[in-house]
Amino acid sequence: MMCNLLPELELAYKTSIHAATGNTPTMLEKGWNPKLPADTLKKDLVDIYLTTPSFKVLLYKVGNNEKQRINDSFEYAKQKWDKIHKNPEFKVGDLILVSSLNFNNIKGPRKLKDSFARPFIIKALNGKSAVQVELSGELENKHPTFPVSLVKHYTSSDKELFPLRNETP
Repeated sequence: MMCNLLPELELAYKTSIHAATGNTPTMLEKGWNPKLPADTLKKDLVDIYLTTPSFKVLLYKVGNNEKQRINDSFEYAKQKWDKIHKNPEFKVGDLILVSSLNFNNIKGPRKLKDSFARPFIIKALNGKSAVQVELSGELENKHPTFPVSLVKHYTSSDKELFPLRNETP
């Protein structure tokens, strides 16, 4: 049953307005929206073919049902994204760790490198998506601005729980 409705499902997907872009995919790709098959049925065919109105109703039902399912799936994906991806709150003066993923000047094999470089102090905030830090040592040659996806808050060591751990701010 559903195999017969795949063309209608594809048409419903391509003619539904997506939340991310605010347009239909065909409008973005081609610059125009196609006419739906139900819109192209002529009114005088109703008298000749008695099944035409029921076919038109079927097309509208399938199209509306699939558009509703598409909107529900977009809403579900948006809720999941918003639940997982939260913007961290940073302030000027906070200590943060910077990901060493793009640091090529740290010597040694990549496998043995720390995943985050030592704590740095935030010098400035560039909106909600980037922070500017004070770099020192061998990292002074790097650009001091990093996206928030590559930084995380620094939590200092608890001397009672970890007496042998050295703290290096």
